[in-house]
Amino acid sequence: MIDALKLTNLSKTFPVGRSLFGNPTGSVKAVHPLSMSVRQGETLGIVGESGCGKSTLARMLVGLLEPSSGQIEIEGAALDTADPAEFGKRIQYVFQDPISSLNPRKTIRQIMEAPLKHLHNMPTDARRRRILEIFESVNLREEFLDRYPHEFSGGQAQRIGIARALAAQARILILDEPVSALDVSVQAQVLNLLADLRRQFDLTYLFISHDLAVVEAVSDRIAVLYFGSVVELGPAEEVFAAPKHPYTKLLANSAPVVGRPLTAPEAEGTELPDPLNPPKGCAFAARCPRATDKCRRETPGLTPIGTRSEVACFHPLTD
Repeated sequence: MIDALKLTNLSKTFPVGRSLFGNPTGSVKAVHPLSMSVRQGETLGIVGESGCGKSTLARMLVGLLEPSSGQIEIEGAALDTADPAEFGKRIQYVFQDPISSLNPRKTIRQIMEAPLKHLHNMPTDARRRRILEIFESVNLREEFLDRYPHEFSGGQAQRIGIARALAAQARILILDEPVSALDVSVQAQVLNLLADLRRQFDLTYLFISHDLAVVEAVSDRIAVLYFGSVVELGPAEEVFAAPKHPYTKLLANSAPVVGRPLTAPEAEGTELPDPLNPPKGCAFAARCPRATDKCRRETPGLTPIGTRSEVACFHPLTD
């Protein structure tokens, strides 16, 4: 079976600083070479601290950033970074802030028509029918089409953002903190809608979030990122319940839980390494109570552990 999405040695390096002659004086590796695949119809959750590379990875996947190396394949076909339209037809982005992601000067109808015009060259009548079908699928009324973004609540605006992504007829959606800006009651509605749409249209999701409980609830598998690398990948029901990487355990223990007192994370440090001066070996070694000299010399690769998980650690948790 062909994977919906396959990444091979995908990485991103940003130049930093300028010399007297305008040349970069250094670089920052935002995403280290990573390889993984996502099955059709699967939801892959992506978690990690701010600065771990989640958003950089998402922007590469939708063509907003060009990878420094590696390849992106969708349903077995490699995407050409020189053709942004190919990205739009196959993969779409749902933004964190629904209001700011919509053009305030255009009506919702104009916003919805844009991908149908520019990606699919769809005629007027076909566009009208398609927009009505999509609006019905996200539980929005036809009368909303002639209004402007500022006239909607956050939950309604996020439904419009999801509808716009569906209009492009993409099979893969990148959901970047799609409910973090919404009230808790509205979050549940949007998450239920996303689950219904995934079944209805056989969609594949990459769900990026800081909320570990939400990611665990909606995902089939979870990828944990740290300092630009995937350090653990496994089934959602196991990653936080029985973490294999010390960093995953740190994340799970740091998440607030009703009825449990807040405690400081049990780690030697609380900050990510300096991206301008990255450490040798494992990037988490300075914060890890299990680190040895080997961890400080060598960088662990992602290797299988058990039957369904992978972990990048020389001393994984097995208890």
